[in-house]
Amino acid sequence: MPATIAAIHYYPIKGLNHQPLDEVALAAGQGLPGDRRFAIAHGASKFDPADPQWVAKRNFLVLMRNAKLATLESAYDDATGILTIKRNGKQVARGNITTPVGAGLINQFFAAYMGEEALGAPKLVQARGISFTDVREDYVSLINLASVMDLERVARRPVDPLRFRGNLLLDGLDAWAEFDLVGRTLAIGGTRLRVVDRITRCAATEVNPATAERDINVPRLLMGGYGHCDCGIYAEVIEGGRVALGDALGAE
Repeated sequence: MPATIAAIHYYPIKGLNHQPLDEVALAAGQGLPGDRRFAIAHGASKFDPADPQWVAKRNFLVLMRNAKLATLESAYDDATGILTIKRNGKQVARGNITTPVGAGLINQFFAAYMGEEALGAPKLVQARGISFTDVREDYVSLINLASVMDLERVARRPVDPLRFRGNLLLDGLDAWAEFDLVGRTLAIGGTRLRVVDRITRCAATEVNPATAERDINVPRLLMGGYGHCDCGIYAEVIEGGRVALGDALGAE
C-alpha cells in the first residue's frame, strides 16, 4: 500500500491542542498556514513584541514544562479571530485574540489558571512573519503512524500520535522508514517538499494529551529501544500547492 496522508493538523496557539484540516494550501518556504501563529509568553519571557524575533520555546508556556495546558480544549476561528477555551467541556475563556481587548481576556485567564507556572503575567503574542515553532526555519513536520505503533511495542501500552504534535500524519510507510527520506524530495498532492532532518523529542511528549499526566517517558523509551530520541521528520516546502487527506506520498 502506498504511503498516504492520514491526517492534517495545525496548532494555532503554541502549547494548546491541534485543529484538524481536510486539506491545506502550502507555499514555498512556509509551514502550514496559521501553525503556531500565536504563543503564550510567560512573565520571564525574552520575546519582545516591539522587536519581534524568533526565540526558543523556553520563553513560552509549553507542554514540556506546563503539562496542565493539556487539560484545556481550544478552538480558534481564523475568520473571526475568536479563541474559545473549554475545560471538561465547559467554556472558561473566549475572546477575539486579534484585538487588544480579546487578547487581554485570554491573558487574564491564563494568569489565573497557570498561577505560579506563568512566572508573572502571561501574554498572548503574535508577530508578522514569525511562527512560534521549535526551530527557526518554517518547516512542515511529518509523523509516521507505523513508527508510533512500533513505539507502543517498546512502551507496552498505547501511545497517542498526538503526543508528537505533527502537521502531516503518514499511513502506509514501514516503521521508521521516514528516516530514510532525509535528504530526499517528496511529492504530496500538488506540492514538493525536501526532507531536511529528523525531529529530536523532548519532555513534551511525556504528556498524555487526553489526561495531561506525564505517564510515559517517551525520550527514554526511544533511547532505550532504538538508540536515539527521534520521532518524525522536518520538511521544507520547495514547491507550493494543495495537500489533502488521502493524497499519496512519492519520494524522488
